[in-house]
Amino acid sequence: MSAAALAPSRGLVRILDWRRLRFTLLAALPFGLMLNVNSGTTPLRIWIARAVVVGLGAMIAFGAMERWPRKLPDWLARWVWQLVGVVVAVPLSACVAYWVTTGGDIAFWRNPARLTGFTSLCFMGVLFAPWMALGAMVRQREALARHQALTFELERSELERRALDARLRLMQAQVQPHFLFNTLANVRALVSTGSPRAPAVLDSLIAYLRAAVPRLDQGATSLGQEADLVRAYLELMHMRMPDRLEFSVHVDDAAQSLRVPPMALLTLVENAVRHGIDPSEEGGRIDVTASVRDGRCVARVVDTGIGLQHPGDGLGTGLSTLRERLQLAFGGDAALRITRNVPSGVCAELEFPAQPAHA
Repeated sequence: MSAAALAPSRGLVRILDWRRLRFTLLAALPFGLMLNVNSGTTPLRIWIARAVVVGLGAMIAFGAMERWPRKLPDWLARWVWQLVGVVVAVPLSACVAYWVTTGGDIAFWRNPARLTGFTSLCFMGVLFAPWMALGAMVRQREALARHQALTFELERSELERRALDARLRLMQAQVQPHFLFNTLANVRALVSTGSPRAPAVLDSLIAYLRAAVPRLDQGATSLGQEADLVRAYLELMHMRMPDRLEFSVHVDDAAQSLRVPPMALLTLVENAVRHGIDPSEEGGRIDVTASVRDGRCVARVVDTGIGLQHPGDGLGTGLSTLRERLQLAFGGDAALRITRNVPSGVCAELEFPAQPAHA
């Protein structure tokens, strides 16, 4: 069946909406009672039946004028058109009600009692039905306004989410060349000095990049996967300076499957190697840990390198980018803290909600 054929049926369903029908039936009861007070001979059920017929007629006119015609002249508002339809429908519906309840007596107005009742029914209908229609319009407008506000809010949330995703992707793209260039520079240094360890280091680098590079494009990874990358990176660095670097990597079982932005731990470890261990003649040790407490994950990278050289030392480009990536990934509910390690070195700490990583 075509959409054009279904349109009239949908319109009829809207006009005979159950909520409108229920309200009309309930509203007809007190009107029937009020009309019955002034009538000593007509049974109550007859007055209720007449009030119901008038109410249904006004309801059908209200719904029909709401949809027909589709376009009104500019000088005629839709709500005015609906009120006119309701006012006209009241006496017409009253005629139908009296015709039905008097056994098909078309000339019921010849009976003075019936004419009085008819007049009372029309008067009360014309007096109250338009106000009920206006109340229904106000409720419709409020419901429409709430629906539009909810729709706009959902659209805005979706646009904000897409903007955050795009921004996060851009920052991850900035991390990728930063890491690759630093690592390749280390390999170049070994090759330049003719070190016999260069081929083994290069093999380790190739194996590491095969595992690491595909994850750069992921929106999030798990701490367990991140720990594997960190361990491979530190093994690579250990091959470059075996006498100057010691390390350990430990992630609690409860933290293995938690979500973390790609290269988050690696950025901290790389920063510790580059600015803490490398400049130190004695080298040092790097300890990487991650644990969960009170619904939050705490990951630490502690080194015993040269530490912060000046009280005003701030975050470099890599750490600043990492801090912003954490804020975007966790909606601002994350922190990156850099403190001195006693007696030497730096402690970098990440804190964020303990959320499971999604495949």
